[in-house]
Amino acid sequence: MHVSIVGSGYVGTTVAACLADLGHEVVNVEIDEGIVETINAGEAPIHESGLAERIAEHAGTNLRATTDYAEVRETDVTFLCLPTPQADDGSLDLAPMRAGAESLGRALAGKPTAGDDEDDHLVVVKSTVLPGTTEDVVGPVLERESGTAIGDGIDLAMNPEFLRMGTAVRDFLEPDKVVVGATSDAAAAALRELYAPILEREDTDLVETDVREAELIKYANNAFLASKVSLVNELGNIAKEYGADAYDVLAAVGLDDRISERFMRSGLGWGGSCFPKDVAALRAGAREQGYDPDLLDAVVSINDEQPRRLVSLLEDHVSLADARVAVLGLSFKPGTDDIRKSRALDVIETLRNRGATVVAYDPVAIENVRTHHPELDTDPAVEFADSPQDALADADGAVVATDWPAFDDLEFDGMARKIVVDGRRIEVDPDELAVYEGLTW
Repeated sequence: MHVSIVGSGYVGTTVAACLADLGHEVVNVEIDEGIVETINAGEAPIHESGLAERIAEHAGTNLRATTDYAEVRETDVTFLCLPTPQADDGSLDLAPMRAGAESLGRALAGKPTAGDDEDDHLVVVKSTVLPGTTEDVVGPVLERESGTAIGDGIDLAMNPEFLRMGTAVRDFLEPDKVVVGATSDAAAAALRELYAPILEREDTDLVETDVREAELIKYANNAFLASKVSLVNELGNIAKEYGADAYDVLAAVGLDDRISERFMRSGLGWGGSCFPKDVAALRAGAREQGYDPDLLDAVVSINDEQPRRLVSLLEDHVSLADARVAVLGLSFKPGTDDIRKSRALDVIETLRNRGATVVAYDPVAIENVRTHHPELDTDPAVEFADSPQDALADADGAVVATDWPAFDDLEFDGMARKIVVDGRRIEVDPDELAVYEGLTW
């Protein structure tokens, strides 16, 4: 199929490269000329395992990028992969989505069809949006700008993404489920055709629903996982108080097939772009509907407390005023350079507030921190190291904020005081340290 994708962020770029890998003709429409040039040069604009190789393979053949919305007219399906940032009150800011839909609608104005539903241009919302957004916001904008009614020249669907940073390519090509919320049989059939190579997998389920259910499935999915992590961290904190190892406890709990072993690693908590934004949006949306989401409020409260607990554990062993503290890891999880809502940044802020000098290291995320948090780059109390060993050199203590494989089996001889508080449970020989303490064990 001939596919256009509006937006070349994390989701749009991954979807474009993976659809090209499946053999589709793909054009990425993006307003950032730098990103367009990067993709057309066969390079990835973001750090994601397996993405650079696929862009390099398909760029110039069945994958390209452009700033020209008019090129969507030559495609059968357009995916809207636009950001839905969080407003100050936690709700979604739909301005980018509206702007993208307006530009798409104008580009589709007057596109000829054969009068057959199968010839309608299919617009698929891939971005995470609250129930009602696709049909009540995107649909009317498309109709107004294109002069074409939904169902009579333009069709509409919702197809949420379930991509995890660090494994996004594999998650797209080998998913647990493909969710399709369509407004017509023709729209659902088109998406089944698009995903046919993926749906042939025995381990992939196709879920077909109405549009609102498809929108809510993504939020329910992330709210459940965020809640599981916060519950696991709560249990981990309790285990710590009893002097028990939460990892031994939770490994046994995970053997219950009603619970499973996934997301059972207690520690510093969740961050990134999805869980914080989606849980906040669902909480705000629930309140707009007149419902107080008390459980989700508690989920966020527990998550926000974990970085402060980590620093407090370090403070039990080190007077933080004027101490030199190594922070190992800046990205919100290993395998990505994404620092959005990273717990490591909360750890650094808490350390700075308590008078410590921070020496931070991450294999790939330092430049993102410097770019998006210039206040840290110019703060004399914050340094960025070139290696984990450089970060540990002369440190009075260290905290582990991201469990990068590069942090396993570190050498601690260069530390002024061999004190490590681990928020992620890396591979460490405690006998090499004066103090080795885990956040939840």
